[in-house]
Amino acid sequence: MATQSLIPAGDFRSTYAADTTIFPTAGSRYAVWAALALLCLAPLVLDRYWLSLLIQIGYFAVAALGLNILVGFTGQISIGHAAFFGFGAFASAWLSNNLHIPVVLAIPLAGVVTTAVGLVFGLPAARLKGLYLAIATLAAQYILQDFFARANWFTGGVAGTHAEAFSILGFTFDTDQRYFYVVLGTLVLCFVAATNLMRTRDGRALVAVRDHYLSAEMMGINLTRYRTLSFGLSAFFAGIGGALYAHYLQFVSVEGFGILLSIQFLGMIIIGGLGSIMGTLMGTAFMVMVPEAMGWLTDALRGSPVDRALSLKDNLSFLREMAIGLVIVLFLIFEPDGLAHRWRQIKAYWKLYPFSH
Repeated sequence: MATQSLIPAGDFRSTYAADTTIFPTAGSRYAVWAALALLCLAPLVLDRYWLSLLIQIGYFAVAALGLNILVGFTGQISIGHAAFFGFGAFASAWLSNNLHIPVVLAIPLAGVVTTAVGLVFGLPAARLKGLYLAIATLAAQYILQDFFARANWFTGGVAGTHAEAFSILGFTFDTDQRYFYVVLGTLVLCFVAATNLMRTRDGRALVAVRDHYLSAEMMGINLTRYRTLSFGLSAFFAGIGGALYAHYLQFVSVEGFGILLSIQFLGMIIIGGLGSIMGTLMGTAFMVMVPEAMGWLTDALRGSPVDRALSLKDNLSFLREMAIGLVIVLFLIFEPDGLAHRWRQIKAYWKLYPFSH
């Protein structure tokens, strides 16, 4: 199909390594470098509000990347991703507060600790599928939520806990302008690592488990091992994202990691595109901006007949939740392959115009 291969004429691939390169064309590579350069300049031109949104997109995208590896690439399901996101946040805060580990080391260590927790829940869940797997991950969500509320030594209980600011060699990243670079660097590292993972033997095995598990098993792929591995990888990225979240707010509370956040994570990868690294970032940005767009809409309609009829300002929180659910349903109906697929179609149109194929 034209949307699958848009390599310019004369660009021949003679080796497997060249065919699996991250950037299929020189133009795509230059575009990524240009985008990174513009993002590095963002703290110099954007105010605190927009930087806060970009930071949210960053740490949520890292966590959503792990869920996309589990759901999009391996074909599993998880309704408890927010719990692992929260565990990473609490783990990083605990490591820095109680063991006095520098935050720059506490963040990756929190990812490792969260991986261990993900593997604990992944071992029994790896033998389940469908509705039973969904219920098992939902149970993990509530088990960890109850643990957060009761483990005062680890989480501070219902009162929450303090998280130290990110610092390196005495330089503290305690403002949005500074912390933006921490999130951006971590985001790039995680997305490059995930992209390279999908090009390895293990990454192709995960995709094979998703496409047809019986065929994968006949090829010698250990289903239990790779399903469990996908839960560990998912928890690792969730833990990294949660740690970034904790040290950005410098406070972690139990209430922030409920089932609604898990649904939002699913919405991010559904809207962006299941099984797409780039789609994860696109879907996360879309989901972060939807509540903000609802706020702008209510401000624009303030005092209008619509506002008086629906009391938009008083019901803004409910309208935001309703908008998120509506967006997920609409994408499932009209754009089930997500924003990444639509972007590939747009690129194909402009590359092939005026020809249809």
